[in-house]
Amino acid sequence: MSSPTSLSGGVPTNRLRKLLARETATYTKARPRSRMALDHGAAAWLDGVPMHWMRDWPLPFPIMVKRAEGATLTDIDGHDFEDFCLGDTASLFGHSPKPVAQAIRRQARQGLTYMLPNIDALAVGELLSSRFGEFHWQMATTATDANRFALKVARAVTERRKIVVFNGAYHGTVDETMVRLCNGRTVPRSGLVGMAGDPASETVAVEFNDPAALEAALCEMDIAAVIAEPVMTNACMVLPDPGFHEALRRLTRATGTLLILDETHTISSGLGGYTRRHGLRPDILTCGKAVAGGVAAAVWGMTEDIASRLSAQEAQRAAGHTGMGTTLSGNPLQFAALRATLSEVMTKDAYRRMESGAKRLEKGLRTVIGERNVPWHVARCGARVEFVCAPGPLRNGTEAEEAYQPLVEAAVHLSLVNRGLLIAPFHNMMLVSPVTRKKQIDRLIHAFDEICAELFR
Repeated sequence: MSSPTSLSGGVPTNRLRKLLARETATYTKARPRSRMALDHGAAAWLDGVPMHWMRDWPLPFPIMVKRAEGATLTDIDGHDFEDFCLGDTASLFGHSPKPVAQAIRRQARQGLTYMLPNIDALAVGELLSSRFGEFHWQMATTATDANRFALKVARAVTERRKIVVFNGAYHGTVDETMVRLCNGRTVPRSGLVGMAGDPASETVAVEFNDPAALEAALCEMDIAAVIAEPVMTNACMVLPDPGFHEALRRLTRATGTLLILDETHTISSGLGGYTRRHGLRPDILTCGKAVAGGVAAAVWGMTEDIASRLSAQEAQRAAGHTGMGTTLSGNPLQFAALRATLSEVMTKDAYRRMESGAKRLEKGLRTVIGERNVPWHVARCGARVEFVCAPGPLRNGTEAEEAYQPLVEAAVHLSLVNRGLLIAPFHNMMLVSPVTRKKQIDRLIHAFDEICAELFR
């Protein structure tokens, strides 16, 4: 048990606990309708929520949403929130962009699923290549599925079993990526449920920004693929060192290893994601969440070379099920939302506004941290901003794990919610959409300043 003088993220632990107790009482008192609705209507759901991670928000009980529009969310108790979570990236371009909502309405009158392509599907393929680069595309419903399928293809065309992931990275609930480094060894992540086998048996974890460790892992010539986010965003944000991506591409090519880049979060970087903005050259690219404006959809594409190798492998494959694919992937509702998002929502002008707003937020948070002498730092990836409760910058997953301060984050998150501000529940991630207004950003900066003043008085 922590002593009264112990620190978390530079803050006395007893001060954090008092703040949490006060903010918990404030939150609960202000939401009688939400509490009553959950007490009377949630029993049918396991642990009272449709998805277990809805309990991961640092709140006494979940916010019960009534509606969301633009960059604002409203609960059933009538509280409005400036929304900087935006569905953990799925609503990166704002809630229900008008072109997407209109496309959904049109398609709903023409059928929701029929296991066949339509004209929208053909247009989407061309739009994907114009936005992300010349790939041969396939559909999925989630980024988890897209990453799972990409790894299967990598194993098929290389005839190798093992993969490399970066310590601390997250690529959805793909079993074989659920590993971490512990005393230099790759081990399963703690807390895993019902795994069929040891994910560390086919996976090697190395640190981000460590080309020497990556080279050592690849030199055995038995790695099918390296799967990576261009920027680690599902830990405390870790930016790539200068030259790291060049080394990553050089080493994978030299060893016949495929490079899979997961742009699901780094699509915040700019039009075409981090890959297009920084001229990266992956063999396979995956992207989910925001790509269809909030409709459940993901895409994954492979280069001409990988497509040709896969075709050759297919020609030799015995007849039977590939073990890939889901019935509702590639449905016309996805294509309608994708077409609207790629052509009318995901534009250069939208990213210009997002970048401008994110720079404003980054500067404001940095100013608060500097003026209040707070031992934290701020990282940014395009429209994605994060304050990290430790000095920085961070260079790898181990440093990110050490920087994670759940007690501090819980206190800050709950304090922000009680001030009408919502950020992502996982770490301190904030997103700026094209419809986020300057006054919303300034409100977040001001609230952050108030909270830091109390924590570091």
